[in-house]
Amino acid sequence: MGIECSSVVAAPRSEVFAWHARPGAFARLAPPWQPVSVLAEADSLADGKAVLALPGGLRWVARHDPAAFDPPQRFVDRIAVDGLGSLPAGLLLRWRHTHDFEVVDDAHTRVLDRVESPVPAFALRPMFDYRYRQLADDLAAHADAARAGFAAKTIAVTGASGLVGSALTAFLTTGGHTVLRLVRHAPKIGERQWNPDDPAPDLLDGVDAVVHLAGASIASRFTDEHKQAVLDSRIGPTERLAALAARAGVPTFVCASAIGYYGYDRGDQRLLEDASRGDGFLADVVDAWESAADTAADGGVRVVKVRTGIVQSPHGGALRLLRPLFATGLGGRVGNGEHWLSWIGIDDMVDIYYRALWDNDLSGPVNAVAPQPVRNSEYTNILAGVLRRPALVPVPEFGPALLLGEQGARELAVASQRVVPAVLDKAGHRFRTPDLASTLRHLLGRARH
Repeated sequence: MGIECSSVVAAPRSEVFAWHARPGAFARLAPPWQPVSVLAEADSLADGKAVLALPGGLRWVARHDPAAFDPPQRFVDRIAVDGLGSLPAGLLLRWRHTHDFEVVDDAHTRVLDRVESPVPAFALRPMFDYRYRQLADDLAAHADAARAGFAAKTIAVTGASGLVGSALTAFLTTGGHTVLRLVRHAPKIGERQWNPDDPAPDLLDGVDAVVHLAGASIASRFTDEHKQAVLDSRIGPTERLAALAARAGVPTFVCASAIGYYGYDRGDQRLLEDASRGDGFLADVVDAWESAADTAADGGVRVVKVRTGIVQSPHGGALRLLRPLFATGLGGRVGNGEHWLSWIGIDDMVDIYYRALWDNDLSGPVNAVAPQPVRNSEYTNILAGVLRRPALVPVPEFGPALLLGEQGARELAVASQRVVPAVLDKAGHRFRTPDLASTLRHLLGRARH
Protein backbone atom coordinates (compact mmCIF):
# COMPACT_ATOMS: atom_id res chain seq x y z
CA MET A 1 0.00 0.00 0.00
CA GLY A 2 1.03 3.65 -0.15
CA ILE A 3 2.49 5.21 -3.27
CA GLU A 4 5.69 5.77 -5.24
CA CYS A 5 5.65 8.64 -7.72
CA SER A 6 7.90 11.29 -9.22
CA SER A 7 8.04 14.40 -11.36
CA VAL A 8 10.79 16.43 -13.02
CA VAL A 9 10.88 20.17 -12.32
CA ALA A 10 12.90 22.82 -14.13
CA ALA A 11 15.27 23.92 -11.36
CA PRO A 12 18.63 22.78 -9.95
CA ARG A 13 18.50 20.28 -7.09
CA SER A 14 19.96 22.71 -4.55
CA GLU A 15 17.19 25.20 -5.33
CA VAL A 16 14.41 22.61 -5.14
CA PHE A 17 15.66 21.31 -1.80
CA ALA A 18 16.03 24.84 -0.43
CA TRP A 19 12.43 25.61 -1.47
CA HIS A 20 11.20 22.68 0.63
CA ALA A 21 13.30 23.78 3.60
CA ARG A 22 11.94 27.32 3.77
CA PRO A 23 8.87 28.54 5.70
CA GLY A 24 5.71 28.27 3.66
CA ALA A 25 6.48 25.04 1.79
CA PHE A 26 4.08 22.94 3.86
CA ALA A 27 1.28 25.45 3.29
CA ARG A 28 1.98 25.68 -0.44
CA LEU A 29 1.80 21.90 -0.83
CA ALA A 30 -1.26 21.21 1.35
CA PRO A 31 -4.18 20.20 -0.93
CA PRO A 32 -6.87 22.88 -0.56
CA TRP A 33 -9.80 20.50 -1.02
CA GLN A 34 -8.96 18.54 2.12
CA PRO A 35 -10.62 19.57 5.42
CA VAL A 36 -7.34 20.44 7.14
CA SER A 37 -5.44 23.58 8.08
CA VAL A 38 -1.78 24.20 8.83
CA LEU A 39 -1.18 24.97 12.52
CA ALA A 40 2.61 24.89 12.54
CA GLU A 41 5.39 24.29 10.06
CA ALA A 42 8.64 22.54 10.84
CA ASP A 43 11.55 24.85 11.56
CA SER A 44 13.97 22.23 10.20
CA LEU A 45 13.75 19.33 7.75
CA ALA A 46 16.34 17.55 9.87
CA ASP A 47 14.41 17.18 13.11
CA GLY A 48 11.46 19.61 13.05
CA LYS A 49 7.74 19.01 13.41
CA ALA A 50 4.77 20.19 11.35
CA VAL A 51 1.18 20.07 12.59
CA LEU A 52 -2.11 20.00 10.68
CA ALA A 53 -5.54 20.43 12.25
CA LEU A 54 -7.98 17.64 11.28
CA PRO A 55 -11.75 17.47 11.78
CA GLY A 56 -12.91 16.39 15.22
CA GLY A 57 -10.08 18.10 17.09
CA LEU A 58 -7.41 15.68 15.83
CA ARG A 59 -3.87 16.73 14.95
CA TRP A 60 -1.78 15.32 12.11
CA VAL A 61 1.83 15.59 13.31
CA ALA A 62 4.71 15.11 10.87
CA ARG A 63 8.06 14.59 12.62
CA HIS A 64 11.21 14.69 10.51
CA ASP A 65 13.67 11.85 10.99
CA PRO A 66 17.19 13.15 11.77
CA ALA A 67 18.76 9.77 10.97
CA ALA A 68 17.45 9.95 7.38
CA PHE A 69 18.29 13.62 6.73
CA ASP A 70 20.75 13.88 3.83
CA PRO A 71 20.66 17.33 2.17
CA PRO A 72 20.16 18.08 -0.67
CA GLN A 73 19.24 14.51 -1.52
CA ARG A 74 16.69 13.35 1.06
CA PHE A 75 14.52 14.06 4.06
CA VAL A 76 11.97 11.80 5.73
CA ASP A 77 8.97 12.43 7.92
CA ARG A 78 6.81 10.10 9.97
CA ILE A 79 3.18 10.84 10.77
CA ALA A 80 1.25 10.37 13.97
CA VAL A 81 -2.31 11.43 14.74
CA ASP A 82 -2.71 13.03 18.15
CA GLY A 83 -6.08 12.76 19.85
CA LEU A 84 -6.80 9.07 19.19
CA GLY A 85 -5.65 7.94 22.59
CA SER A 86 -5.26 4.16 22.67
CA LEU A 87 -7.82 3.47 19.93
CA PRO A 88 -6.73 0.62 17.63
CA ALA A 89 -7.50 2.89 14.66
CA GLY A 90 -4.24 4.63 15.41
CA LEU A 91 -2.40 1.61 14.05
CA LEU A 92 -3.99 2.14 10.65
CA LEU A 93 -2.59 5.65 10.38
CA ARG A 94 1.12 4.81 10.24
CA TRP A 95 2.87 6.89 7.59
CA ARG A 96 6.50 7.18 6.51
CA HIS A 97 7.19 9.63 3.71
CA THR A 98 10.59 9.65 2.00
CA HIS A 99 11.35 12.73 -0.13
CA ASP A 100 14.21 12.16 -2.61
CA PHE A 101 15.76 14.66 -5.00
CA GLU A 102 17.84 13.44 -7.96
CA VAL A 103 19.90 15.50 -10.37
CA VAL A 104 18.68 15.18 -13.96
CA ASP A 105 21.00 17.91 -15.25
CA ASP A 106 22.15 21.35 -14.13
CA ALA A 107 18.68 22.82 -14.66
CA HIS A 108 16.33 19.92 -13.83
CA THR A 109 15.56 17.83 -10.75
CA ARG A 110 13.56 14.67 -10.31
CA VAL A 111 11.40 14.82 -7.18
CA LEU A 112 10.53 11.34 -5.89
CA ASP A 113 8.01 10.57 -3.18
CA ARG A 114 7.62 7.21 -1.49
CA VAL A 115 4.91 6.79 1.14
CA GLU A 116 4.61 3.65 3.24
CA SER A 117 1.06 3.60 4.56
CA PRO A 118 -2.14 1.53 4.50
CA VAL A 119 -3.67 4.32 2.39
CA PRO A 120 -3.95 3.05 -1.23
CA ALA A 121 -2.21 4.81 -4.12
CA PHE A 122 -5.43 5.88 -5.84
CA ALA A 123 -6.39 7.92 -2.76
CA LEU A 124 -3.00 9.60 -2.62
CA ARG A 125 -2.45 10.27 -6.32
CA PRO A 126 -4.52 13.52 -6.52
CA MET A 127 -2.52 14.98 -3.61
CA PHE A 128 0.84 14.31 -5.23
CA ASP A 129 -0.33 15.49 -8.64
CA TYR A 130 -1.35 18.75 -6.96
CA ARG A 131 1.96 19.04 -5.11
CA TYR A 132 3.98 18.57 -8.28
CA ARG A 133 1.99 21.22 -10.14
CA GLN A 134 2.34 23.67 -7.26
CA LEU A 135 6.07 23.10 -6.97
CA ALA A 136 6.72 23.44 -10.71
CA ASP A 137 4.56 26.56 -11.05
CA ASP A 138 5.97 28.26 -7.95
CA LEU A 139 9.54 27.62 -9.08
CA ALA A 140 8.72 28.95 -12.55
CA ALA A 141 7.24 32.14 -11.06
CA HIS A 142 10.36 32.68 -8.95
CA ALA A 143 12.54 32.05 -12.01
CA ASP A 144 10.66 34.78 -13.90
CA ALA A 145 11.35 37.20 -11.05
CA ALA A 146 15.01 36.20 -10.86
CA ARG A 147 15.47 36.84 -14.59
CA ALA A 148 14.13 40.35 -13.97
CA GLY A 149 16.77 40.87 -11.27
CA PHE A 150 14.40 40.52 -8.31
CA ALA A 151 16.65 39.13 -5.54
CA ALA A 152 15.66 38.41 -1.93
CA LYS A 153 13.58 41.31 -0.58
CA THR A 154 11.93 42.36 2.66
CA ILE A 155 8.21 42.77 2.01
CA ALA A 156 5.72 44.20 4.49
CA VAL A 157 2.21 42.76 4.18
CA THR A 158 -1.05 43.88 5.76
CA GLY A 159 -3.95 41.43 5.81
CA ALA A 160 -1.46 38.55 5.81
CA SER A 161 -3.86 36.15 7.53
CA GLY A 162 -6.60 36.54 4.90
CA LEU A 163 -7.34 34.31 1.93
CA VAL A 164 -4.93 36.01 -0.47
CA GLY A 165 -2.49 37.14 2.21
CA SER A 166 -1.86 33.68 3.66
CA ALA A 167 -1.23 32.19 0.20
CA LEU A 168 0.98 35.10 -0.86
CA THR A 169 3.14 35.14 2.27
CA ALA A 170 3.76 31.37 2.03
CA PHE A 171 4.72 31.80 -1.61
CA LEU A 172 7.09 34.68 -0.84
CA THR A 173 8.93 32.93 1.98
CA THR A 174 9.47 29.74 -0.04
CA GLY A 175 11.08 31.98 -2.65
CA GLY A 176 13.62 33.23 -0.12
CA HIS A 177 12.01 36.59 0.64
CA THR A 178 11.48 37.95 4.14
CA VAL A 179 7.88 38.78 5.02
CA LEU A 180 7.04 41.29 7.74
CA ARG A 181 3.40 40.88 8.72
CA LEU A 182 1.89 44.20 9.78
CA VAL A 183 -0.58 43.32 12.53
CA ARG A 184 -2.77 45.15 15.00
CA HIS A 185 -2.15 42.83 17.96
CA ALA A 186 1.02 42.51 20.00
CA PRO A 187 3.63 41.38 17.46
CA LYS A 188 5.31 37.99 17.37
CA ILE A 189 8.42 36.95 15.48
CA GLY A 190 8.15 38.14 11.88
CA GLU A 191 5.52 40.76 12.73
CA ARG A 192 5.38 44.50 13.38
CA GLN A 193 2.53 46.22 15.14
CA TRP A 194 0.56 48.51 12.85
CA ASN A 195 -1.91 51.10 14.02
CA PRO A 196 -3.99 51.94 10.92
CA ASP A 197 -5.05 55.24 12.48
CA ASP A 198 -1.52 56.32 13.38
CA PRO A 199 1.26 54.11 11.99
CA ALA A 200 4.59 54.36 13.79
CA PRO A 201 7.21 56.45 11.92
CA ASP A 202 9.63 53.49 11.83
CA LEU A 203 7.03 50.90 10.76
CA LEU A 204 8.53 50.50 7.29
CA ASP A 205 12.21 50.83 8.15
CA GLY A 206 14.25 48.34 6.12
CA VAL A 207 11.30 47.45 3.90
CA ASP A 208 11.74 47.03 0.12
CA ALA A 209 8.03 46.85 -0.77
CA VAL A 210 4.57 47.01 0.79
CA VAL A 211 1.62 44.80 -0.11
CA HIS A 212 -1.53 46.30 1.40
CA LEU A 213 -4.40 43.80 1.57
CA ALA A 214 -6.20 44.74 4.78
CA GLY A 215 -9.84 45.81 4.79
CA ALA A 216 -13.18 44.75 6.23
CA SER A 217 -14.92 41.99 4.28
CA ILE A 218 -17.35 43.32 1.70
CA ALA A 219 -19.46 40.16 1.72
CA SER A 220 -22.22 41.06 4.17
CA ARG A 221 -25.62 42.70 4.24
CA PHE A 222 -25.32 46.24 2.88
CA THR A 223 -26.49 48.12 5.94
CA ASP A 224 -25.35 51.67 6.60
CA GLU A 225 -23.13 50.34 9.39
CA HIS A 226 -21.51 47.73 7.15
CA LYS A 227 -20.89 50.18 4.32
CA GLN A 228 -19.26 52.63 6.71
CA ALA A 229 -17.01 49.88 8.07
CA VAL A 230 -15.96 48.98 4.52
CA LEU A 231 -15.07 52.61 3.83
CA ASP A 232 -13.36 53.28 7.15
CA SER A 233 -11.17 50.17 6.91
CA ARG A 234 -9.85 51.15 3.48
CA ILE A 235 -9.63 54.85 2.77
CA GLY A 236 -7.94 56.37 5.82
CA PRO A 237 -5.60 53.43 6.60
CA THR A 238 -4.50 53.21 2.95
CA GLU A 239 -3.80 56.93 2.70
CA ARG A 240 -1.74 56.94 5.91
CA LEU A 241 0.23 53.80 5.01
CA ALA A 242 0.88 55.10 1.49
CA ALA A 243 2.11 58.43 2.86
CA LEU A 244 4.43 56.60 5.26
CA ALA A 245 5.79 54.48 2.39
CA ALA A 246 6.66 57.66 0.51
CA ARG A 247 8.38 59.20 3.54
CA ALA A 248 10.31 55.99 4.22
CA GLY A 249 11.51 55.77 0.62
CA VAL A 250 9.89 52.38 -0.05
CA PRO A 251 10.21 51.82 -3.83
CA THR A 252 7.01 49.81 -4.40
CA PHE A 253 3.51 49.98 -2.93
CA VAL A 254 1.05 47.29 -4.10
CA CYS A 255 -2.52 47.92 -2.98
CA ALA A 256 -5.53 45.62 -3.22
CA SER A 257 -8.41 46.98 -5.22
CA ALA A 258 -11.44 45.42 -6.92
CA ILE A 259 -13.27 45.13 -10.22
CA GLY A 260 -16.20 46.73 -8.42
CA TYR A 261 -14.66 49.92 -9.84
CA TYR A 262 -16.45 49.19 -13.12
CA GLY A 263 -19.91 49.16 -11.55
CA TYR A 264 -22.42 46.40 -11.10
CA ASP A 265 -23.75 46.07 -14.65
CA ARG A 266 -21.84 47.01 -17.81
CA GLY A 267 -23.65 44.59 -20.10
CA ASP A 268 -21.37 42.80 -22.57
CA GLN A 269 -18.78 45.59 -22.65
CA ARG A 270 -15.19 44.31 -22.37
CA LEU A 271 -13.70 46.25 -19.47
CA LEU A 272 -10.01 47.09 -19.79
CA GLU A 273 -8.09 49.06 -17.18
CA ASP A 274 -8.81 52.34 -18.95
CA ALA A 275 -12.60 51.82 -18.86
CA SER A 276 -14.61 54.46 -17.06
CA ARG A 277 -15.78 54.09 -13.48
CA GLY A 278 -19.20 52.53 -13.08
CA ASP A 279 -22.12 53.12 -10.73
CA GLY A 280 -22.81 51.90 -7.23
CA PHE A 281 -21.45 51.85 -3.71
CA LEU A 282 -18.52 49.55 -4.52
CA ALA A 283 -17.48 51.73 -7.44
CA ASP A 284 -17.41 54.71 -5.07
CA VAL A 285 -15.37 52.72 -2.51
CA VAL A 286 -12.80 51.51 -5.03
CA ASP A 287 -12.37 54.94 -6.57
CA ALA A 288 -11.64 56.47 -3.17
CA TRP A 289 -9.46 53.50 -2.19
CA GLU A 290 -7.27 53.84 -5.27
CA SER A 291 -7.04 57.60 -4.80
CA ALA A 292 -5.79 57.00 -1.27
CA ALA A 293 -3.02 54.75 -2.61
CA ASP A 294 -1.97 57.55 -4.97
CA THR A 295 -0.61 59.34 -1.92
CA ALA A 296 2.43 57.09 -2.30
CA ALA A 297 2.68 57.78 -6.04
CA ASP A 298 2.71 61.50 -5.31
CA GLY A 299 5.84 60.84 -3.26
CA GLY A 300 7.64 59.01 -6.07
CA VAL A 301 6.68 55.45 -5.15
CA ARG A 302 5.69 52.98 -7.88
CA VAL A 303 2.07 52.12 -7.04
CA VAL A 304 0.18 49.13 -8.43
CA LYS A 305 -3.56 48.81 -7.80
CA VAL A 306 -4.64 45.18 -8.12
CA ARG A 307 -8.28 45.14 -9.23
CA THR A 308 -9.25 41.72 -7.99
CA GLY A 309 -11.92 39.53 -9.58
CA ILE A 310 -13.84 36.70 -7.89
CA VAL A 311 -11.06 34.64 -6.29
CA GLN A 312 -11.49 30.87 -6.58
CA SER A 313 -10.34 28.87 -3.56
CA PRO A 314 -11.93 26.15 -1.43
CA HIS A 315 -10.59 28.06 1.59
CA GLY A 316 -12.75 31.15 1.12
CA GLY A 317 -14.94 33.33 -1.03
CA ALA A 318 -17.68 32.12 -3.34
CA LEU A 319 -16.22 28.67 -4.03
CA ARG A 320 -16.11 27.82 -0.34
CA LEU A 321 -19.84 28.55 -0.11
CA LEU A 322 -20.83 26.91 -3.38
CA ARG A 323 -18.77 23.71 -3.21
CA PRO A 324 -20.89 21.88 -0.58
CA LEU A 325 -24.10 22.82 -2.38
CA PHE A 326 -22.87 21.59 -5.74
CA ALA A 327 -21.30 18.48 -4.20
CA THR A 328 -24.75 17.41 -3.02
CA GLY A 329 -26.42 18.23 -6.34
CA LEU A 330 -28.18 21.33 -5.00
CA GLY A 331 -26.33 23.91 -7.07
CA GLY A 332 -27.55 25.97 -9.98
CA ARG A 333 -27.41 29.31 -11.72
CA VAL A 334 -28.45 32.57 -10.03
CA GLY A 335 -31.44 34.19 -11.71
CA ASN A 336 -31.24 33.79 -15.48
CA GLY A 337 -27.49 33.12 -15.28
CA GLU A 338 -26.66 35.69 -17.95
CA HIS A 339 -24.48 37.97 -15.81
CA TRP A 340 -20.74 37.92 -16.39
CA LEU A 341 -18.36 36.56 -13.75
CA SER A 342 -14.72 37.66 -13.94
CA TRP A 343 -12.85 35.13 -11.82
CA ILE A 344 -9.24 34.34 -10.89
CA GLY A 345 -7.67 31.23 -9.32
CA ILE A 346 -5.94 31.79 -5.99
CA ASP A 347 -2.50 30.78 -7.32
CA ASP A 348 -2.79 33.04 -10.35
CA MET A 349 -3.84 35.76 -7.92
CA VAL A 350 -0.61 35.19 -5.99
CA ASP A 351 1.43 35.35 -9.20
CA ILE A 352 -0.16 38.68 -10.14
CA TYR A 353 0.76 40.22 -6.79
CA TYR A 354 4.26 38.84 -7.20
CA ARG A 355 4.56 40.32 -10.68
CA ALA A 356 3.42 43.65 -9.28
CA LEU A 357 6.40 43.45 -6.93
CA TRP A 358 9.11 42.54 -9.46
CA ASP A 359 7.93 44.04 -12.75
CA ASN A 360 8.94 47.69 -12.63
CA ASP A 361 6.99 48.41 -15.80
CA LEU A 362 3.70 47.83 -13.99
CA SER A 363 1.99 50.76 -12.32
CA GLY A 364 -1.53 52.00 -11.81
CA PRO A 365 -4.57 49.71 -12.13
CA VAL A 366 -4.09 46.07 -13.10
CA ASN A 367 -7.08 43.80 -13.71
CA ALA A 368 -6.42 40.64 -11.70
CA VAL A 369 -8.77 38.34 -13.58
CA ALA A 370 -8.37 35.26 -15.75
CA PRO A 371 -8.37 35.86 -19.52
CA GLN A 372 -11.60 33.89 -19.97
CA PRO A 373 -14.54 35.38 -18.01
CA VAL A 374 -17.74 33.30 -18.03
CA ARG A 375 -21.42 33.88 -17.53
CA ASN A 376 -22.93 32.64 -14.29
CA SER A 377 -24.73 29.79 -16.07
CA GLU A 378 -21.44 28.59 -17.58
CA TYR A 379 -19.71 28.83 -14.21
CA THR A 380 -22.34 26.66 -12.55
CA ASN A 381 -22.23 24.07 -15.34
CA ILE A 382 -18.44 23.83 -15.17
CA LEU A 383 -18.36 23.55 -11.38
CA ALA A 384 -21.05 20.88 -11.45
CA GLY A 385 -19.16 19.01 -14.17
CA VAL A 386 -15.90 19.06 -12.22
CA LEU A 387 -17.73 17.67 -9.18
CA ARG A 388 -19.66 15.20 -11.38
CA ARG A 389 -23.01 16.46 -10.18
CA PRO A 390 -26.03 18.02 -11.90
CA ALA A 391 -26.76 21.75 -11.65
CA LEU A 392 -30.53 21.60 -11.51
CA VAL A 393 -31.53 23.91 -8.64
CA PRO A 394 -31.52 27.54 -9.83
CA VAL A 395 -31.46 30.29 -7.23
CA PRO A 396 -34.15 32.94 -7.77
CA GLU A 397 -32.91 36.52 -7.93
CA PHE A 398 -34.60 37.40 -4.66
CA GLY A 399 -32.62 34.70 -2.84
CA PRO A 400 -29.32 36.62 -2.45
CA ALA A 401 -31.27 39.72 -1.41
CA LEU A 402 -32.51 37.88 1.68
CA LEU A 403 -28.91 37.63 2.88
CA LEU A 404 -27.23 40.69 1.39
CA GLY A 405 -30.09 43.13 1.03
CA GLU A 406 -31.22 44.46 -2.32
CA GLN A 407 -28.17 46.63 -2.88
CA GLY A 408 -25.75 43.94 -1.73
CA ALA A 409 -27.31 41.36 -4.02
CA ARG A 410 -27.20 43.75 -6.96
CA GLU A 411 -23.53 44.65 -6.46
CA LEU A 412 -22.22 41.24 -5.39
CA ALA A 413 -24.37 38.19 -6.20
CA VAL A 414 -25.70 39.26 -9.59
CA ALA A 415 -23.13 41.89 -10.58
CA SER A 416 -22.16 41.61 -14.23
CA GLN A 417 -18.62 42.67 -15.18
CA ARG A 418 -16.80 41.33 -18.22
CA VAL A 419 -13.28 42.33 -17.22
CA VAL A 420 -10.18 41.76 -19.36
CA PRO A 421 -6.57 41.56 -18.02
CA ALA A 422 -5.26 43.89 -20.74
CA VAL A 423 -2.22 45.16 -18.82
CA LEU A 424 -1.09 41.63 -17.99
CA ASP A 425 -1.70 40.47 -21.56
CA LYS A 426 0.49 43.30 -22.86
CA ALA A 427 3.20 42.32 -20.37
CA GLY A 428 3.14 38.73 -21.66
CA HIS A 429 2.01 37.39 -18.30
CA ARG A 430 1.66 33.61 -18.07
CA PHE A 431 -1.41 32.26 -16.28
CA ARG A 432 -1.13 28.90 -14.56
CA THR A 433 -4.72 27.89 -15.29
CA PRO A 434 -6.31 30.36 -17.73
CA ASP A 435 -9.60 28.48 -18.11
CA LEU A 436 -12.14 27.84 -15.37
CA ALA A 437 -12.38 24.07 -15.74
CA SER A 438 -8.63 23.48 -15.26
CA THR A 439 -8.59 25.91 -12.34
CA LEU A 440 -11.40 24.14 -10.49
CA ARG A 441 -9.99 20.69 -11.25
CA HIS A 442 -6.64 21.77 -9.80
CA LEU A 443 -8.16 23.29 -6.66
CA LEU A 444 -10.63 20.47 -6.02
CA GLY A 445 -8.32 17.52 -6.68
CA ARG A 446 -10.05 16.53 -9.93
CA ALA A 447 -7.25 17.22 -12.41
CA ARG A 448 -7.09 14.96 -15.46
CA HIS A 449 -3.98 12.93 -16.08
